[in-house]
Amino acid sequence: TLGDRVVVGTGAAVLGDIHIGDDCRIGANAVVVKSVPANSVVVGIPGQAILRSKRHDASDPPDFQHALMPDMIGTSLVALLARVEHLEAQSVKPPPHLPTPDQNGIWHGEDFSI
Repeated sequence: TLGDRVVVGTGAAVLGDIHIGDDCRIGANAVVVKSVPANSVVVGIPGQAILRSKRHDASDPPDFQHALMPDMIGTSLVALLARVEHLEAQSVKPPPHLPTPDQNGIWHGEDFSI
């Protein structure tokens, strides 16, 4: 069931016995598989509901600003990259390089005792 003033983007799929609340936006090609609260934006596969930071009311004009949809994958990637960078900055330096034989099986470097 679609609530009042719901905008559904091209190619979106709303599957199952679910309710889409009033003033929601469903992004193009989103796959909605669970109910969505009012004043939300849904993007992705499966659809992820994000509550609007600025409410959309009945007196507002229709919400056709499709270019202003959130980028959930991009946001997640930026957060992951920042986390990896933080962890790498904290990591312990690797041990010094251990000697290995060359292509002919000859060891080079310090004297080795047997």
